[in-house]
Amino acid sequence: MPECPQCRQSVDARAIACPHCRTPLKAFGHPGVPLYRAEGEAALCETCLYHHDDSCNYPQRPHARDCTLYTNQARQPDSPIYRPSPSSLMKAWLQRHLVWVLLGALLLVSLLLALRG
Repeated sequence: MPECPQCRQSVDARAIACPHCRTPLKAFGHPGVPLYRAEGEAALCETCLYHHDDSCNYPQRPHARDCTLYTNQARQPDSPIYRPSPSSLMKAWLQRHLVWVLLGALLLVSLLLALRG
């Protein structure tokens, strides 16, 4: 069970606010939006991936003590980046453009028959 960052009491993982001290635990009062908080005196921005690649647009940057977008730069991605194989790319392209491929083939066959006869 997680604990409240303010009063250190254990709280339910789905709690929006701490029942003891009313500190918000989820952003915007929504249970699906996590609210990350800095521990100690350092700001979250110092270890955030978005701050280091300069893509953060949070108004409190670089002194944010809490943030909804925080991603620790030291943490590795959960899964490797998906890179489709060339054959699967070709298959997907053919599925998207099947009508044009068939029309082109029909036009080519018609042209060959017209030149032959």
